[in-house]
Amino acid sequence: MDYFERKLDDKRRLTIPTELRNELASGVVVTRGFGKYLHLYPQTVWDREVEPALQGSILDERVADLNVKFRRGKTSAELDQKQGRVTIEQHLLDYAGIDRELVAIRAGAYWRIMVPSVAE
Repeated sequence: MDYFERKLDDKRRLTIPTELRNELASGVVVTRGFGKYLHLYPQTVWDREVEPALQGSILDERVADLNVKFRRGKTSAELDQKQGRVTIEQHLLDYAGIDRELVAIRAGAYWRIMVPSVAE
C-alpha cells in the first residue's frame, strides 16, 4: 500500500489502514515536512535512518537547519492496538493546513501526510 485517504476523528486521531499496522508496530514519529505537509515515520526508521542523519558537526549549518525542521514539534506515539489509531497534535495539523481530511503517500521509508488539494 502506497497511498490512503482518511478523515481524522474528533480527537485528531488518524486510523492507520490494517495493511500498514505491522510496519508501524514499533510506534510512529510525526514531524513537520520539508514543505507544508507532515512526515510520518515508523519509529524503527526514525531511529535507524533519521536520527543518525541529524548528527554531525555542531558548526554545520545544514545539519542545524535539519534538526530545527524535524525536531520542532516532533511527536512520538504508539498505535492504539485496538483500532490502529495515532493522535496527531494540533500544532502539526495547523502547520500542514490539515483540518479533517488528509491523504498519506509513501515516500520511500516514510509517509507524507497532507491535505488532499496539495497531493494533486
